Amino acid sequence: MELRRSIYTKLLEWKKQDTGNVLEIKGARQVGKTYILKKFGKENFKRMVYISMAEKSGENFLKCLAVTNEWEPGQPRIEEPLKKALELFDPSFVDDKDTVIIIDEIQESAEVYNQIRTLAREFQSYVIVTGSYLGRLINPAFFLPAGDLDHMIMETLTFDEFLDVFDERELYENIDLYGKGQKEDYEKLMDYYEIYQKIGGYPAVVTCYAKQKDLDKCYEKIGNLIDIFANESKRYFEDVIDMNIFQKLFNAIALLMLREKQGIRDLVTELSKIAYQEESGRITKKMINHAIGWLQESHIIGYASKAIDCDYKEIKENSRYYFLDMGLAHYFLSRTGAPFDTIKGLLAENFVYLVLKRRIEGAGEIAGITPWFGTYEKINGELDFYVRSLLDYKNYGIEVKSTNKEAKTGRKLLEDKKLDYLYILKGETLGGIAEDKIFTVPLCLGDRIRFK
Repeated sequence: MELRRSIYTKLLEWKKQDTGNVLEIKGARQVGKTYILKKFGKENFKRMVYISMAEKSGENFLKCLAVTNEWEPGQPRIEEPLKKALELFDPSFVDDKDTVIIIDEIQESAEVYNQIRTLAREFQSYVIVTGSYLGRLINPAFFLPAGDLDHMIMETLTFDEFLDVFDERELYENIDLYGKGQKEDYEKLMDYYEIYQKIGGYPAVVTCYAKQKDLDKCYEKIGNLIDIFANESKRYFEDVIDMNIFQKLFNAIALLMLREKQGIRDLVTELSKIAYQEESGRITKKMINHAIGWLQESHIIGYASKAIDCDYKEIKENSRYYFLDMGLAHYFLSRTGAPFDTIKGLLAENFVYLVLKRRIEGAGEIAGITPWFGTYEKINGELDFYVRSLLDYKNYGIEVKSTNKEAKTGRKLLEDKKLDYLYILKGETLGGIAEDKIFTVPLCLGDRIRFK
């Protein structure tokens, strides 16, 4: 079955803009980057040159590159060796606007990655490169081609993409936020959200559910994806001890989500305490930092920052971690032993975190480089999320409730004029309510709220 992805529209827009830069697609393993790029190439260009640096085609291309770079003193150099290498690799290659060059898993070769500047400045063809978690982070042989790259992030399926699999995307996009739709339609969307919060959006997992409707099979798929990530990361780590960090860190992050409130002063230290009590002498802070950085670059986890007293000028970075897929969040939170009602609340919060993260990375709708949660020291309270809009420069609060609970901190911040508006996202609301400055919206429609 084919999964329709929103990034395809973004790729079409990038082609239309024709910036002249190389496009770098980032994202976790197994999110469907290769599939969507091949589809894009076949449907929008006369010619597509596809090279995977992790497969035989990458090995063959390196041989072509070696031939065109050969030189003996006193002999003339080959002009435009990179173009010549592509012609050797694919005799049908023509450097024009009807050609797209796709280089997959480019992190496998510093030599090819370092050609990005040449590809951007000397080629007419469109060029796209991908790397799930780029080895250049720890390899000094990689040269950073500043100014020659455009960027896109491909994540796991969002909730609206998930609904598209079941032909319910149109319902999601058009249903009224404040209760004017049919009760059964709100209930239908919440039923799908209940599934989505448990299995997430990895394409293999979503396809498994669509075909078999078996949650246990989906959890098994998620476990397999985690194993793939760990095994493919081995070659980037020198010490075998480092490889044991991942599973323990996943569990520690889940436990930390259960324990902490108002942000931890030092996340690395706190994670160390949870994960490595029995072997603290063998695990160094540097190793943990390395592993956390790897998880972030791999698009497995992301962090939130703390806005003290909901002040956009008082931000403490790296104060809380979240999983970048709902299925991963559920997988590890469910293994902590916490009751499902507790887990459900954390999943709801994780869901909204992902919504806000997309707003920051996409249209630049809200301030910050990562989502913020807020504190209010006056009442020793915490706001689930604080948003500073870049559209109207107003302050918005978001309280996330998986059940029908009050939003005391948010209401107090609004009363004290720390916030201009408050959204309350509830899991048990079938059609929301629009008050003066307070908007109650069904949790599953969180990606449709606006900050203007």
